[in-house]
Amino acid sequence: MAPIPGSGLAKGLAVTLRTMTKKSVTAQYPDAQPDLPPRTRGVIGLFEENCTVCMLCARECPDWCIYIDSHKETVPAATPGGRERSRNVLDRFAIDFSLCMYCGICIEVCPFDALFWSPEFEYAETDIRELTHERDKLREWMWTVPAPPALDSGAEEPKELATARKTADKLAAQQSPPVTEPHADEQARAAEQPTRPQGDSKQQTDQPEPDEPKPQPVEPRRDGPKPDESGPDQPRRGGSSSDEPRPDQSTPGQEGRE
Repeated sequence: MAPIPGSGLAKGLAVTLRTMTKKSVTAQYPDAQPDLPPRTRGVIGLFEENCTVCMLCARECPDWCIYIDSHKETVPAATPGGRERSRNVLDRFAIDFSLCMYCGICIEVCPFDALFWSPEFEYAETDIRELTHERDKLREWMWTVPAPPALDSGAEEPKELATARKTADKLAAQQSPPVTEPHADEQARAAEQPTRPQGDSKQQTDQPEPDEPKPQPVEPRRDGPKPDESGPDQPRRGGSSSDEPRPDQSTPGQEGRE
């Protein structure tokens, strides 16, 4: 469908009419600072303590506007018998903002988080040679870097914070004196001693045990009743009965036979 002639002009006049009816608002800068977006690229701040002089930012910069100078120092051995090590010490870190195109490559490639974006934008100079700012100025801009946004509540803790917390806990454990539990020596001695059966105590083991009655031998059972088993009607063992003759007496008929 072909556009209607003059439709574009009508749309433009409609936008003009809408803006003519609104009240114009003028930002009173520099008395009133503008509200900048949170990811504004103003200048680059330097956190010098994290810089290891790896030169990655200077090598990756497409404009070659970063200048770094350093020297090496020998670090003595941490342990006896160890070898000495050398480390780079930062002497100069400067950025020429007359050449910088604010691409942010230097911030992205820094492996130790030494460079950050700052929303500061008021650094205009009358001489172009004064736009090369040294590390002192870059460090001042570091304190204007906004805090990072809060992490999601369900996100994992950053590895840097977990590593720093573990290191701090380890140092605190080394510096604090060892905590001994009460009566630890007594518990160790009790563990070394042989265990006693339950119900026994030290006082019971020290006292002599009472003599237990020895079991008496059981006599074989005879035909006759035992002394303790005899009742009032039964004669005692070895006693005489009126019905049974004594062994030393003979019966009347037995004498004649002999």
